[in-house]
Amino acid sequence: GMVDTAKKNFGGGNTAWEEKTLSKYESSEIRLLEILEGLCESSDFECNQMLEAQEEHLEAWWLQLKSEYPDLFEWFCVKTLKVCCSPGTYGPDCLACQGGSQRPCSGNGHCSGDGSRQGDGSCRCHRGYQGPLCTDCMDGYFSSLRNETHSICTACDESCKTCSGLTNRDCGECEVGWVLDEGACECDSSCVGCTGEGPGNCKECIPGYARERGQCADVDECSLAEKACAKKDENCYNTPGSYVCVCPDGFEETEDACVPPAEAEATEGENPTQLPSREDL
Repeated sequence: GMVDTAKKNFGGGNTAWEEKTLSKYESSEIRLLEILEGLCESSDFECNQMLEAQEEHLEAWWLQLKSEYPDLFEWFCVKTLKVCCSPGTYGPDCLACQGGSQRPCSGNGHCSGDGSRQGDGSCRCHRGYQGPLCTDCMDGYFSSLRNETHSICTACDESCKTCSGLTNRDCGECEVGWVLDEGACECDSSCVGCTGEGPGNCKECIPGYARERGQCADVDECSLAEKACAKKDENCYNTPGSYVCVCPDGFEETEDACVPPAEAEATEGENPTQLPSREDL
């Protein structure tokens, strides 16, 4: 109401007359009545009830105390009615919040009960901060600035659970789904590039892996319709991203087959040149 009536009676003509008139209007009862009449909607019972109960206080401040106490909120709500506290203070006695009333919670959190007669003054830290005064960094953040008055926590690279800097090479520990590779936290081992953690966020799959239910999963080459192992009687064993072909125990490996023991002995009798064993190879 004070803001809405601040420029009233300025017409833009006779400046001297306007200044004289305005100075009278500025502190007049007429202006006070206009302010009070516009405070509440006619249908707002609670507002009108409160205004009626406190009208004498407001008139006293307007006509007698305004010059001594220019801050209406401080005089009316904090000191007179005692329903509020000044910013940065809390509780029945308006005590200073944790970290002080000037920068509660080090500027990195919200003080419980700040500005009210409630709460306990403890800090609810903003994202990335923790500790009684919100000066410590959570996992996933590192301290980019800290001195006697300020503490700033900056987000790590998305691949880091803990870090000392901005890049994936500054990780102290990798986030779940990322792996440490040559000093850096890299995408899941099944990915060629990624947009986040885990095999479900791969841009492409590495050779030997394919999309299955939205994730890069190992391809079991041994179960494909087209045989992975070309030699006769050769066993196929699936491995992550690949497979191996091995002759059964006791079978002899030749260029194009795995030869059973009896056949191998017969072949050796015909050909005295013996191939080296698999272990020797």
